[in-house]
Amino acid sequence: MRLVVCVWERGEGEKEREMAERYCYRDVLPFSAVIAMESTGVGVTIIFKAANSRGMSSHVFIVYAYGLASLLLLPAPFFSHKSRALPPLSLAIAAKLGLLGLIGGFAQVLGYAGISMSSPTLASAISNLIPALTFIIACLFRMEEVSLNRRSSQAKIIGTILSISGASVITLYKGPPVIFTAKSSSFALVQASSSNWVVGGILLTAKNILITLWYILMKQIMKEYPAELTVIFFYNAVVTFVTAIVCLVTEPDISAWRVWGIGLASVIFSSFFGQCLNNIIRAWAIRLKGPFYVAMFKPLSIPMAVAMGVFFLGDRLHLGSIVGATILCIGFYIVLWGKAKEERVEESVEHRMESPSFQKVPLLR
Repeated sequence: MRLVVCVWERGEGEKEREMAERYCYRDVLPFSAVIAMESTGVGVTIIFKAANSRGMSSHVFIVYAYGLASLLLLPAPFFSHKSRALPPLSLAIAAKLGLLGLIGGFAQVLGYAGISMSSPTLASAISNLIPALTFIIACLFRMEEVSLNRRSSQAKIIGTILSISGASVITLYKGPPVIFTAKSSSFALVQASSSNWVVGGILLTAKNILITLWYILMKQIMKEYPAELTVIFFYNAVVTFVTAIVCLVTEPDISAWRVWGIGLASVIFSSFFGQCLNNIIRAWAIRLKGPFYVAMFKPLSIPMAVAMGVFFLGDRLHLGSIVGATILCIGFYIVLWGKAKEERVEESVEHRMESPSFQKVPLLR
């Protein structure tokens, strides 16, 4: 009898430990990883802005950062095939990886050009357009049905309108400075003119449209080929090739390719934390929790960018950025609420259809 009780207690302890490990892997670890990813992402844009203000070309930065990241991940395909059973890398998957790199490459070119014309705060705020843009693209390609009678569809429509309105306010209205530093820092920026600010906002919006397509395609690739390190290696290699061609056309002067000091530090920091670590975490979180979970933490980057911009770059925070970011974040979470409500309804329908009681009900009851 004592032996049976001991075995039962041991079994219950192992079950609780397994549940705790599953909770940690499915909830705690993605939560912590995505927040860390957003923090380092803001750090990448801040240090790039500092290097760009000292004359470093955004195109050269992208080529070096993604090229170094490709070298760091070069062993990834060999370890991935040894560690788990993966499907063969077919021509269809390779074509999708090439398209992923093409979309990501042009997105980075537009994004870093927009940051060089505006500020990291504007880039962080406009990145919250991604859920609204995802909804618009899904409607255009008939990937999502819209019913005005459903509260989830109403929420996504209202949230999309608010998100676009907030992004328009941030881009078109700067307003008076609210927070500024009395002393300029060692990396102080030359403040962008109103025309450059608007062009930068337009470029960042175009970048986020491409990033939306990137998220959709990445989710499809991770279903067919669930190897984050290998996928990100090929993605970085394609982005390096695409942006190198763009850079050779836009930067014919050989002196632009020489980097040192803060420029070299920005390349190393971005390649390791941005193109390697952040992309791997993003791909893993998309596969584990879905793209909307990853997008849910985007508003956290706004206060991070504001704080880092003020303290490290001597940047200014304008009234238009505060008002627009507030409207955009409200719209962002309304869209996410509508999407979450829709997913809960779909999961409950699937659960009822798969339950034994549903399958055993006589047809003529």
